[in-house]
Amino acid sequence: MLRQMGIILGLVIGAAGCSSMYDKHVEYAIEQPDNYPVLKAVGYAPIAPQPGESAEQKSLMAMKASKIEAYRELAEQVYGQQLSGHTELAQAIASNDRLEAKVQGVIRGAKVMSSYVVGDSYATELELDMKRVYDLYISETKPRKIKKVSYY
Repeated sequence: MLRQMGIILGLVIGAAGCSSMYDKHVEYAIEQPDNYPVLKAVGYAPIAPQPGESAEQKSLMAMKASKIEAYRELAEQVYGQQLSGHTELAQAIASNDRLEAKVQGVIRGAKVMSSYVVGDSYATELELDMKRVYDLYISETKPRKIKKVSYY
């Protein structure tokens, strides 16, 4: 009798273990957002202090610097800023107060809308259409959500 119960218990455990051996087919569907914002950023850079021997070289360097600043502003909008602060007190009086900001990220798909001189500075306007970013993302990663699971 005890042997029969052991065999039956073994069959029950074996059958329960086999339930995970079924094959399955998973169908995925791609989800799209309802709307896509367009982000805009402007970067500025002074012309006079730029390195270069001529006014044209300084202007080109300012143009590049203003473009980088505009990209930084876009990165701040997309990823946010990491802030780090430190304050020291001596006898309940602030003796050293420091605040640092950092931004890090990858910006793809931005377009330069305009570059122009403003006084002794150069300005660059960028635009980032999040629909374009979404399309670039989809083409690279192909994210999916489970649409249907069929077991057989």
